[in-house]
Amino acid sequence: MADLEGSSWLDIDAPIERCFDIIADVERAPEWQGAMQKARALEYGAQGRPVLVETHIHAIVANVTLWLRFDYFEPTGMRWTRERGDLKSLSGAWQLEDRGGGRTRATYSLEIGLNRTLGLLRKGVRGPAEAKVRELLTNRPVEGLKREAER
Repeated sequence: MADLEGSSWLDIDAPIERCFDIIADVERAPEWQGAMQKARALEYGAQGRPVLVETHIHAIVANVTLWLRFDYFEPTGMRWTRERGDLKSLSGAWQLEDRGGGRTRATYSLEIGLNRTLGLLRKGVRGPAEAKVRELLTNRPVEGLKREAER
């Protein structure tokens, strides 16, 4: 069971292909995503997309560094899992759904297993602070994708 989990979705006035191109450009994600401060590809897959990425994430109560392994499902989404780093576990996904008429529904989901130190810190910040962290980690990515795709 995840210590923190959540998902969020928005309808975006942009074709599914545009949305996919934005989310698949993982190294540019810090420009629009919200919590991610840095992303540096360490390995690339056969199609030239990053498959192992070192990320630095600011999650209000802590800064974490993670090495994430990515899988792509063009044009309907992607998923990632923690390979190593400051959290016990992390898995996430983008799911894109073509709504017709050049519109896309984008759903972002995240499950986080906290390490011992962050787990103890979490106990002290339940309630409003925990809700703020969850909002940062799940709502801001879809809001950022919407802004980026619709501009």
